[in-house]
Amino acid sequence: MTTIADFTVTTNRGEELDLKAKLGKVLLVVNTASKCGFTPQYDGLEKLYQQFHGRDFEVLGFPCNQFGGQEPGNADEIAEFCKVNFGVTFPLMAKVDVNGPDASPLFDWMKSEAKGLMGSTSIKWNFTKFLIDRTGNVVKRYGPQDTPASIARDIEKLL
Repeated sequence: MTTIADFTVTTNRGEELDLKAKLGKVLLVVNTASKCGFTPQYDGLEKLYQQFHGRDFEVLGFPCNQFGGQEPGNADEIAEFCKVNFGVTFPLMAKVDVNGPDASPLFDWMKSEAKGLMGSTSIKWNFTKFLIDRTGNVVKRYGPQDTPASIARDIEKLL
């Protein structure tokens, strides 16, 4: 059985991150963008991170430029934007594709574990979120319109 522990990702600093290190934590994995109508969700994601981080919860942000070119910056520009505008302290990863032939294997796996509307596996837009339990399994997928605050109760149940 595949879990999040079977994947390695790259941080925004170019370092490899073995997600085995995240077992035992509840994770919210999000594809993000800096120039999107949903970009203010960075604020809510940071609030969740601050609220639950001491209880082994993390947000992992994966910038993605596949939707309307809304994440054109490089890793340093993205990190600076997030810090200055939203006070983001949760980990940001390297920019990824979430759909198509070059999609991150992590996102391909999460999409297959938690399908979208009408059984779709593709991600429709920025700020799609995946909730992962402490054993590394996908619990639920949330659409871009699902605010971070609306997910707090589900996170609380897993903690």
